[in-house]
Amino acid sequence: EDQQQQNLEYPPTPPPPPPGATMENLEKQLVCPVCLELFSKPVVILPCQHNLCRKCARGSSSTASSGARFRCPSCRHEVVLDRHGVYGLQRNLLVENILDIYRQQESSSRVNIKPGRRQQQQLLCEEHEEEKINIYCLSCETPTCSMCKVFGKHKDCDVAPLSSVYMRQKTDLSDGIAILVASNDHVQAVITQMEEICHTVEENGQRRREQLVARLDGLVGVLDERKQELVGLIGREQDDKLKRVRSLIRRHGDHLEAAVALVESALQSIEELHMKLIAIAATARDSNMERPELGYENMSHFVIDTDDLLMYCTCVSLGVGHDGEEDPEGDGEESELDLCSRV
Repeated sequence: EDQQQQNLEYPPTPPPPPPGATMENLEKQLVCPVCLELFSKPVVILPCQHNLCRKCARGSSSTASSGARFRCPSCRHEVVLDRHGVYGLQRNLLVENILDIYRQQESSSRVNIKPGRRQQQQLLCEEHEEEKINIYCLSCETPTCSMCKVFGKHKDCDVAPLSSVYMRQKTDLSDGIAILVASNDHVQAVITQMEEICHTVEENGQRRREQLVARLDGLVGVLDERKQELVGLIGREQDDKLKRVRSLIRRHGDHLEAAVALVESALQSIEELHMKLIAIAATARDSNMERPELGYENMSHFVIDTDDLLMYCTCVSLGVGHDGEEDPEGDGEESELDLCSRV
């Protein structure tokens, strides 16, 4: 059943004509089944291995867009076109080459070919009027007439009857075409294999692209998530450090204000102490104004040693309580009597 289905999908190529096949049989192989004329270039080959003129294939399809379809006029196999339309069909270069050879051969033999029938035109010699061309000059490889062989420029050439030369060349051409047609299956198989390779390469490339895009998108997602985490971590660390530094700034500012207040208080205390020393010195001067008896002025035992007092004054410092605050009652000072008693 599979073999039958395969035969329906891909009909076998007709066997090559035997050597010496006539030109009429060759013509039938080169006639388009749609226009019933010789194939016109470009010739396209269908998946069923039949050939059509591209213009005939374009006229047979419902539309030239993607998804167009038509049936092969030879085997009725349905042909589905891709987005390129009929321009996506493979060209059959072998048939096109055979057409060129066939037309060249027919042109050289001065025969006009039409599908389904042959009409031979009897040509006349250009040098000898009313003389039919009936021989072929083998030396010059050109058709000529008998008068040219007897009296003309081909009298020293080797000639042969035109019909025999024509049949021999036709046989050689048919044999060459048979060889070309026989290799058609192999060439088409290679082309089909290469097309399958192209299709596989496209599928593999598309699959690899999709895998690469998916993998990179996943990596981008992970990196973006990690970026958000790290940015948040840096922000929190920044806020914590700023909070701590600003707290230290406020604390040291308060400490600085307290130190300034203490310095001002100490300076004021030193100034008050200096005024008291001046008052003591003035009192001492006033006490020497009286003139007692001789020797009465001897007050050496009452002389105050101010050197020690000045030394203690310069060493005056602020007193600090147990809790680190100033003494609220004495402001860190000693009374004059206590200071003097120590002296």
